[in-house]
Amino acid sequence: MNQLINVTLKVNGTEVSRPVEPRTHLIDFLRNELALTGSHAGCEHGVCGACTVLVDGEIVRGCLTLACQLDGADVVTVEGLTESGAIADLQTAFHLRNALQCGYCTPGMLVAATAILGQQPPATREEIREHLSGNYCRCTGYEAIVDAIEETAKARAAGRALAQEGA
Repeated sequence: MNQLINVTLKVNGTEVSRPVEPRTHLIDFLRNELALTGSHAGCEHGVCGACTVLVDGEIVRGCLTLACQLDGADVVTVEGLTESGAIADLQTAFHLRNALQCGYCTPGMLVAATAILGQQPPATREEIREHLSGNYCRCTGYEAIVDAIEETAKARAAGRALAQEGA
């Protein structure tokens, strides 16, 4: 018989409590218990970055983190970033630059990019590449992704909105 552990988290601003098996990974908890399917389970070894979420403001691989480790934590998924509007400009840049193709890696890329977008002065292309080195994309070749993040960083630093520029 499996022992369940009660876990209470704040997920995208909403407190949730659930009994979980100790071996339940955060990505499975988010997808199966909360129906937050934006983050993907890719390699399940922490290598591909498809499961990237924010935990207490830090980038975390959901496939390597156990849900029971996060009691009391604040978790933000790509859905939370989207619903809050926090990445609307980044999403616009991804669209305008064709920085997504199949879309499997896109949620993890968007979440990972949020951490570097607040940097002042804006991150260089090399810093963006280094920051994204833990997120794999097999479709785009990364140029368009780096372009979109760089463009968003520069626009934010200048106080401009990408959608208004028609970038």
